[in-house]
Amino acid sequence: MNYDVIIIGAGPGGIFSAYELRNSGLRVAVFEEGNELSKRKCPIDGDKVKSCISCKTCSIMSGFGGAGAFSDGKYNITNDFGGSLYEHIGKKTALELMEYVDRINATHGGEATRLYSTAGSPFHKICTQNKLHLLDAKVRHLGTDINYKVLSNLYAELKDKVDFHFNTHVGDIKKTAGGFEVVADKSYSCKYCIVSAGRSGSKWMETVCNNLGIVTHSNRVDLGVRVELNAEVFEHITDELYEGKIVYVTEKYEDRVRTFCMNPHGIVVNENTNGIITVNGHSFEDESLKTNNTNFALLVSKHFSEPFKDSNGYGESIARLSNMLGGGVIVQRFGDMVRGRRSTQKRIDENLVVPTLSATPGDLSLILPKRILDGIIEMIYALDKVANGTANDETLLYGVEVKFYNMEVETDKNLEASHKGLYIIGDGSGVTHSLSHASASGVHVARHILSQIA
Repeated sequence: MNYDVIIIGAGPGGIFSAYELRNSGLRVAVFEEGNELSKRKCPIDGDKVKSCISCKTCSIMSGFGGAGAFSDGKYNITNDFGGSLYEHIGKKTALELMEYVDRINATHGGEATRLYSTAGSPFHKICTQNKLHLLDAKVRHLGTDINYKVLSNLYAELKDKVDFHFNTHVGDIKKTAGGFEVVADKSYSCKYCIVSAGRSGSKWMETVCNNLGIVTHSNRVDLGVRVELNAEVFEHITDELYEGKIVYVTEKYEDRVRTFCMNPHGIVVNENTNGIITVNGHSFEDESLKTNNTNFALLVSKHFSEPFKDSNGYGESIARLSNMLGGGVIVQRFGDMVRGRRSTQKRIDENLVVPTLSATPGDLSLILPKRILDGIIEMIYALDKVANGTANDETLLYGVEVKFYNMEVETDKNLEASHKGLYIIGDGSGVTHSLSHASASGVHVARHILSQIA
C-alpha cells in the first residue's frame, strides 16, 4: 500500500499534521500504537481495579490524542516554556502557529472555554518580592472533558479523509530510493514521513535515529513530586491565571525548581510509561466533576554531561525504585517529610486534605535523591509566602513524577532530519514539551510539505 504522507503517532503533532493535509488531495495515513479515542478506557475504577494492571497498551498514554488526551487540556501560548520550537522556526512564527491551533480548538468544541493571561498581573510583583519568577503566557484551559470533546470533533472531521491504522506498532522506518518504507503489520511506502512518537516513544525514537544515522543530542529529565492541597490555598492565583508557571532558584544548590501542570479542583492520576507507574494530574471544566483539591507538579530539571548520556534511564531508575517500594505511586504528608518519618495509612486517613488518588503511604526520601528533595522542600516554603498554606503539614506529596524528554533530534528550520522528506515533530523530537508547541510543529511541517508539491 502506498501513501504520499505517513504520519507515525496520533498525538497533537500528528493530529494537526493530518488536519492541515486533510483536503490536499494527498494520500495520508496515520499509524497509532493505541486505540481510537472512543475505545481508550483505563481499567482503574477505584473499586474492582484500584491500581495499574500494566495493559498491553496504556490507554492513558497511547491512542488518538496521545498522552494529552486525558490531560487537563492546557494550551500555553508562549515561547517562555513548553519547548524550543522557536529556535527552529522563529518566535513570531511559533506564536502565530500556536494562536492558529487555539482557533482550531475553539471552533471544534472549545469556544466556551476561557483564555487566561499573565499580562499585567500583579502576581508578577508578588513573586519577584519573594524570590520567585512568574513566566509569561496565555493559557487556554479546555479541561479533560472539553479536551475530549475537541479531539472527538477533530477525529470526526479527519476519519473519512485520512487512513487511520490503530493498534498498529511501527517497528522500523527504512530509507528507500523514492522515500521511506514504514514497517508495521506489513510494509507501507511513502514519499514523506512525519514522525510524532511522543515522550512514551523515546526509546523507539532513539533506535530509529541510530538505524538511520540521524544525529541526536542529550536532553534533560525532570524529576519531582505532585503536590495536592486544599484548593483555597491557590485560588487567588488560579482564579486569575488558572495556571501560574513559577520558577524558583534554590539557595543551596542554585537548582531551578518549577511548578508544572496546575489543576485547580482537579484529581491526581497514575500514568504508565514503558511499564513504569508515575503520577500526573487532571482537571475539568464541568462543575459537577470538580473536587476540593488543587494539584500541581514540582519538578527539578537535571542535565547530564559526558560521559553519561541516558537522562531518561536515570529518571526511569528512580521511578522503578518508587514502584519497587510502594507497588506504584507513593504518597507522603509534607509534615511527615520534614520530620523525617514515613506516612502511614492512619495518618493519611486522618489527614485534612483527602487524597484523590489511592497511593501507598511511604517515605519519598528513600527514593528521591537528597539534592532534588532539598530543592522541592525549599520551593514549598518559598511558595508558602505567596500562597499561605502550601507548607501545611496536611499538604500531600505524590512520587514520583517524571517528565521524560527525547534525545533532541538534529533537524533544520523545517524540522526535517538529515534524510530529505523525513520530519521529526512533537515531543518525540525533543524540541517540544507541550500540547501547544507539539500541535504547532505539526502544522508547520504539513505546510512545508504542501509548499514542496505546490
